Amino acid sequence: MSLPAETKDAITTDRPSPPSSTSDPIAGEAAESFIAEKKLGERIKQLRLKKGMGLVELGRHTGLSASFLSQLETGRVVPTLRNLARISLVFSKDLSYFFEPEPKTLFRVQRGKDRIRLPQSGTDDPAYYFESLGYLIPDRQLDPYFAEFLPNVIPRRAHQHPGSEFLYVLEGEMDITHGDGTHRLESGDAVYFDANTPHSYANAGQAPAKALIVTLQGNASGGALPNGNGKTRGSNESIAAR
Repeated sequence: MSLPAETKDAITTDRPSPPSSTSDPIAGEAAESFIAEKKLGERIKQLRLKKGMGLVELGRHTGLSASFLSQLETGRVVPTLRNLARISLVFSKDLSYFFEPEPKTLFRVQRGKDRIRLPQSGTDDPAYYFESLGYLIPDRQLDPYFAEFLPNVIPRRAHQHPGSEFLYVLEGEMDITHGDGTHRLESGDAVYFDANTPHSYANAGQAPAKALIVTLQGNASGGALPNGNGKTRGSNESIAAR
């Protein structure tokens, strides 16, 4: 029974030959370890699934059979550079993508006991206190805050900044002024708005009001993505300046 051409290619080209008397006896083992560490099959599968592409479709683009691609993804065969180049071209990746260190996924827990409660800046009679929920995250794309708004305190003038903003009322009542309109929000209500428009907050009840606020830099009205620095007026300055 004859083997598919790509299978022959993978077996004869990529699998290390038994070491000869003149070769380094650990070369084969080191090569296998290197290949396993790079997880080539897993990277190919991740690219395919991210593209929403099946094995048969990828096979049509690369000229490789679906069964062979399945063996590549599960690590039962190792691709030749020629086959790997075919795959990389489909996903517009350079060959180096498959051999570079795998990027680490960002995951950061922030304990409540570690957060710092800060007053509204620029006034001796703050209308609220806030805690940054993301100050430990490098290059963040959004800035989340927990804020407590005090009753019977007149808020400072309206402010504005690039991007968009989201507010969710956890407890109490709040008045949100956005442009020429003022809107009453109660516990459980949420609002998402263009932060380029002047806006301000005020406690509308007799008890402290608590809210979760998230600011996102970018052109909210144009739907643009954030530029990646995750800062609006510089980290904590976004809410502190209000």
